[in-house]
This record gives sequence, structure tokens and C-alpha cells, in this order.
Amino acid sequence: MNYTLNNIPERTVKPRQKGLTMVMDKGLSLRQVEDFLEVAGTHTDIVKLGWATSYVTPNLKEKLALYRSAGIPVYFGGTLFEAFAIRNQFEDYQRVLDEFGMEYAEVSDGSMDIVHEEKCEYIAKLAKQVTVISEVGSKDATKIFAPYKWIQLMKAEIEAGSWKVIAEAREGGNVGIYRGTGEVREGLVDEILTQIPDERIIWEAPQKEQQVWFIKLIGSNVNLGNIAPAEVIPLETIRLGLRGDTFDYFLNK
Repeated sequence: MNYTLNNIPERTVKPRQKGLTMVMDKGLSLRQVEDFLEVAGTHTDIVKLGWATSYVTPNLKEKLALYRSAGIPVYFGGTLFEAFAIRNQFEDYQRVLDEFGMEYAEVSDGSMDIVHEEKCEYIAKLAKQVTVISEVGSKDATKIFAPYKWIQLMKAEIEAGSWKVIAEAREGGNVGIYRGTGEVREGLVDEILTQIPDERIIWEAPQKEQQVWFIKLIGSNVNLGNIAPAEVIPLETIRLGLRGDTFDYFLNK
């Protein structure tokens, strides 16, 4: 930090298991990645190349190299996994991971219907090859799971080999753990946390109000995902009580 302030919440340090900031790259250019890393690389733990954008991204290997040179892991969005799986090309997907030197992979079923036991089998297979992050929840706003179901699915995926499980919200933050308005389904989150350790969950929280809500619930070192590149620095100030939304929240803790 650039100077000293007292009573600042203690943040975990990289490489961290808790307090992750997962950034969504939806198509940054190489120059934009360089600029992003200069400003926000210190506060970024992992980057997702959103859904299947890696399929059409120019200079993909060069982009991956930039992130790696900054010590930031990258992974392809879960929709890419689904695009391969639904076409019966899972082994091709594994080869793509090797070809691009990927160390992480996301397994999701937000766009396709898949028997959960089969999804867990995919997780177990990939866990032998890479670090797996799996996603629970549908991108379809009409599909609403009961809390016990979220817990059941998360537990099974962790047991199958997932390092972290993502609570689905899409890049807009209006499905899954949120209502269409972006409001948090508070009862759902509370129920999940009775059974799943918070450090194992990455809560997708693209909206500032959602980030504030989770930081106040769990603390500065909550795992948050789908953060826009331009919002990484603002998020870090929220985590540290240096923005109006959390300005006095940590002072007496």
C-alpha cells in the first residue's frame, strides 16, 4: 500500500485460498490486458475468459502468456466445457486444455441439461489433469433450486474433486443466487453456508451492491467472482472499508 492507515481489515496474501477476486475477461485486447495488469494485477487472483470467448479470441496464446507472466492463473469459461461435452468431444476438450497449457478448468451445466452423476464424473476426470472449479446453478432464470439442492450439488462436486464451487449468477448478476432485480436470495445463501465452508465457494457478484452484501456477511476475505476488470480496484477498497458502502463497517471490529 502507498501509506499507512490504522484499523484496516487484514487481507489474505497471494496465492490465497480465501479472499479471491475472480475477474471476467469478456474479450480484452492484448494492450488492454497489459493496462489491466499494471493497475489491478496485484489484486487479481484468477481470470476467467468468459463463457466460450476463447474460441474466437485473437492472439489467445499471447493473451494467456501475459496473464501468466503476472502470476495470474487463467481458465476458460464453463460454457466452453459444455460446448465440447454436448457434442461428445470431451477428450478433444482435454486436448485443448493441454495444447494451451491450462492449469485450471471450469465444469458447469448452466446451459445444458446433464445428469449430475455424469457431471461429477467429468469433474473427477479433469481433476487428474488440472485444478477444477465447478459451477452450480442454471443460467435459466426460470430454474430455481431449493436450498437443500444447492447444498447437495455443491457437496457432491467438492467430493468429486472441485477445488472451489461457483454460485451461479451470470455476468449480469440476475439469476441463480439473485433475483431478477439483482437482489440477493438471502435465505438461500444463509442455508448454503450452514453446510458448505465459505472458503470453498466463489460467489459471482458483478454488481457493487452484491459485493457489499457478501463482504458485510462473510468479511473482507470472501471469494467473489465475475468482477469486471475496471471494478477490481473499487472492490478492493470495499473489502478494506475505504469506500462509503463499508466505510465504518470494520472500524469497531
